[in-house]
Amino acid sequence: MSKNDDKKYQKLGLSILFDALGMVSFIIPGVGEFSDVIWAPVAAWLMTKMYKGRQGQIAGAVAFIEEAIPGLDIIPTFTLMWLYTYVFKGKKAEEIIDVS
Repeated sequence: MSKNDDKKYQKLGLSILFDALGMVSFIIPGVGEFSDVIWAPVAAWLMTKMYKGRQGQIAGAVAFIEEAIPGLDIIPTFTLMWLYTYVFKGKKAEEIIDVS
């Protein structure tokens, strides 16, 4: 495994961890909404640090909105961004969706 692969899978591990932290609000009733107020800007900042440039800025905004709106915590934004970056980006639609 190359150094780039190690970094890629390290990002996947962090993505899963950050998504799990975002879902903590479902575990503790009443505390969840307060934790979202703190976690939303932190999640946005983390996303912009993990993914640079315009892509990271857009992902950061999406992460902020997803964490700030009650009930959307279930969406694994970090993991979806990892999948977009390392699995789907650059592939043609025909490669992703079996059109046969």
